[in-house]
Amino acid sequence: MRVVTANVNGIRAAQRRGGLEWLAAQEADVVAMQEVRATPKQFATALSGSALEEYALAHAESATAGREGVAILTRHAMAEPVTVIEGFDEVGRWVEAEVTIDGHTVTIVSVYAHSGEVGTDKQMAKYRFLDAVEARMAQLVDRPALVMGDFNVAHGPNDLKNWKGNRGKAGFLPEEQAYLTRFTENGWVDVVREHHGDVAGPYTWWSWRGKAFDNDAGWRIDYQFASPALAAVAIDPRVGRADAYDQRWSDHAAVVVDYDLTTL
Repeated sequence: MRVVTANVNGIRAAQRRGGLEWLAAQEADVVAMQEVRATPKQFATALSGSALEEYALAHAESATAGREGVAILTRHAMAEPVTVIEGFDEVGRWVEAEVTIDGHTVTIVSVYAHSGEVGTDKQMAKYRFLDAVEARMAQLVDRPALVMGDFNVAHGPNDLKNWKGNRGKAGFLPEEQAYLTRFTENGWVDVVREHHGDVAGPYTWWSWRGKAFDNDAGWRIDYQFASPALAAVAIDPRVGRADAYDQRWSDHAAVVVDYDLTTL
């Protein structure tokens, strides 16, 4: 089972920049998207003509036009999705569905946690959302499950090149990092970090501005958290970083992981 998660930075913009062709070329069984920023009609139009048009789709739209939105696409049978998380209706930040692949049913979640701002209601809203995510993840951990997407949190110094300069800023706050720590303490596995070990990166987001991408001055804020059952069969977790700035189709790079379901 090949699984890709990507913050597409707007599905229509990604389509114009060649992102859908890149995603289709991965021949993934499951694609999770964040920040699709589209109505269902706009989403369908963007997918038209792409190999992804044939995938089953679950889409949680934001009530605010042109904002947020998450999706799951799969080549396999997908049960009726859950498009909200408790207490967060119509924000377009959570979609969950059961996907059946070769007789194995896997719970797939695409999640988007918005960026915060220290000392503001926006930051407190981020904490409330992460509270709800943590509670739901506790209910899913004992089944084959993947919770993945853009959490807008760098978990530690290895996940942010300029970590000293970003201490005390949203995205690198101890209070935010504590959520990701508890995820792993409660059984979830950050499969990219597990595979790559105690090294800097691999980063998944770089500013469009300046030389951030060329200098690899990035953040690792996009994750695939696997339940123990799936983490045990993860193969080659990797980041699909573009080879050059002019080949980028989002300010994020996709996270790609293969899972050997035959050993479940």
